[in-house]
Amino acid sequence: MQEKGQAFGRGPCRMQNRDIIVVGASAGGVEALRALASRLPPDLPASVFVVLHLSAGMPSELASVLSRSGPLPAHEAITGQMFEPGRIYVAPPDRHLILENSHMRLWRGPKENRHRPAINVLFRSAAVAYGPRVIGIVLSGILDDGTTGLWWIKRHGGVAIVQDPADAIFPDMIYSALEHVQVDHIVTMEGIGGLLANIVDRRGNQSLHPARANQAEEAGRKWRPSEQ
Repeated sequence: MQEKGQAFGRGPCRMQNRDIIVVGASAGGVEALRALASRLPPDLPASVFVVLHLSAGMPSELASVLSRSGPLPAHEAITGQMFEPGRIYVAPPDRHLILENSHMRLWRGPKENRHRPAINVLFRSAAVAYGPRVIGIVLSGILDDGTTGLWWIKRHGGVAIVQDPADAIFPDMIYSALEHVQVDHIVTMEGIGGLLANIVDRRGNQSLHPARANQAEEAGRKWRPSEQ
């Protein structure tokens, strides 16, 4: 595992759990999400929310796939439903997933980055609602959805994580995040379960290890938008 960037926020962090994990993926993301689900601890004291870019007219089996892949039950998100720790909640096709006031809301609003659900919508809502409690993760995908949302998470004192680009099938979204956001951790899917357990377990004024800035800058320079 490599770590990048020194965490920044708005002064010393209050005694807070990092108990809201938001994850975004696109092309190549199913494999990465299955690997993530398989490595989450069964007693994880956090709620996990997932946006995968999906075709509007196609039913999604992602929740079932993730439930079979690891120890945590996965469910398709429902408007108005309160969320619980130790659960994975998946955005359904053609609906943005928004977090607010300890419950989820689905919204058929305008597409962002040509997608609905969009990663940025989930990340931004989590950052505004839960601030330093949020851990944001960008996985495999093309173009740049998730970059702005990850910036919002960092701006509100949360933790930013990206999949190791060498570990991703399509690393464009990851390179975009590295280019524009001060990411805290770069991690392979093999190491992500232990990393998340460690971050969630730590409270209050946690100090993230500074990254090797030259590695981050090099990764950022490699990013180029995919051809359409």
